[in-house]
Amino acid sequence: MVVQLENVSLKRDGKWILQDINWKIQKGENWALFGLNGSGKTAILNLLNAYNFPTKGKIAILGMEFGKTYLGEKLRKRIGFVSSSLQERFYPGDNAFEVVLSGAFASIGLYEKPTDQIRSKAVSLLQNLGCMEYANRNYETLSQGEKQRVLIARALMPDPSLLILDEPTNGLDFIARERLLESIDRMAKSPGAPTLIYVTHHVEEILPVFNKTLLLKEGQVFSKGNTKTMIASEQLSSYFDLPVQVFWENNRPMLSKLQTIEQ
Repeated sequence: MVVQLENVSLKRDGKWILQDINWKIQKGENWALFGLNGSGKTAILNLLNAYNFPTKGKIAILGMEFGKTYLGEKLRKRIGFVSSSLQERFYPGDNAFEVVLSGAFASIGLYEKPTDQIRSKAVSLLQNLGCMEYANRNYETLSQGEKQRVLIARALMPDPSLLILDEPTNGLDFIARERLLESIDRMAKSPGAPTLIYVTHHVEEILPVFNKTLLLKEGQVFSKGNTKTMIASEQLSSYFDLPVQVFWENNRPMLSKLQTIEQ
């Protein structure tokens, strides 16, 4: 079991942010975590990364149970985390190659001398994710899509067992989004790829490799299961409290609001 949340609730400032979350992820599954803004997605990610602990319930990540095992850096080194919030933390002057190398040491900035093996691995990841042409450019000068691909390569450096992609296409135009999604698809299908959690509020980003989906609404699990069942017209109409229709093309869903006749 990669992820196990049992009756997990989180309370902050007297308010329940999450309530009774039950979620299990087994090896071989890749999940989309779908929720609107304010649904509690960030709160769940903070729990998975052991930045917060639940008010109630049981959490075990990669066999390590909260409260029974020392977590912190030990757990985070086994989890790759990609979020646009990381982009502002890197030092001006660091190039893309250095940012990727830093992933081997779980550090912001490069303070240790990388071995030839680490350098070779970084080059391989940059090649696989289509980043080599700008490997020597300063990270801060890269486009949003280029930065995200570099962050994915960085997250893969320590061979994580779990990779969390937190709304990685935010701020990207259509072409940049599709290029990034192609990179994610190739990475997910590569031998030895980690278990993936893809966090989004756009159904059209849910690739075929994400065979499971959890719908999160107002801090609770609305529903979870096979993606084709979750991302369906009737299910999402109930989720949104709005009549919508889901179209599938090339194994990708698209969402449209149904027109209603005003009385």
